[in-house]
Amino acid sequence: MKIVTFIPARGGSKGLKRKNLKLLAGKPLIAWPVQHALRSKYVNDVVVTTDDKEIAEVAKEYGANIPFLRPESISGDLATTEDTLKHALEEYEKLHSKVDLCVFLTCTDIFRKPEWIDEAIEIMVNDNKIESVFSGHKTHKNFWQKNENGKWERLKDWMANYSSRQIRRYIVREDTGLCCVSRSHIWREGRRIGNNVKVLENNDFLTAVDIHTKEDLKIAELLLNMRLAGDI
Repeated sequence: MKIVTFIPARGGSKGLKRKNLKLLAGKPLIAWPVQHALRSKYVNDVVVTTDDKEIAEVAKEYGANIPFLRPESISGDLATTEDTLKHALEEYEKLHSKVDLCVFLTCTDIFRKPEWIDEAIEIMVNDNKIESVFSGHKTHKNFWQKNENGKWERLKDWMANYSSRQIRRYIVREDTGLCCVSRSHIWREGRRIGNNVKVLENNDFLTAVDIHTKEDLKIAELLLNMRLAGDI
């Protein structure tokens, strides 16, 4: 199977300017997903899709392939991840052979376990009915939402039944930026994930860190240093 990792990294970030080049533990953010993907025993190519020449050059230094630059039409604040991934896949396939499995990683989610990538790929290879596999954080917290009348209501009716955390039902937060593998036809249809999925469940609270502001970056640096030191 042809398996390719695609990593979006545009240059015009607003919350934290040039965030994909900001250093975290001595490496630019763009380096983290690239190096994680390169550790996979299944991934055939690691592609960074960017509109920014400097990001492209740095990504190349860390081993990524930059076969094209992303057009301005899908590089703005309102460009969707789905449009970006579809474009990247289609442009890549114009230059190379057809892709079977697409791996999606982001630069702002860095607290992934690199082995999740191969675990997700193996699930997809062994079960052709599964359309996507992605990382998800388990939580036993209750969630509320406003209904069409503006009244607060529980997200799920069963959340009204309080019980021990050990036996209580839970939900999972979708964290595709940490790790997501989908069949290529899903991306060609303009979707990120399919409907028949499996979730790589984790309890790691650090997976909630998503770097979009200077405060996020400082928090990530602190937590990463603590994790590397074995404190958390």
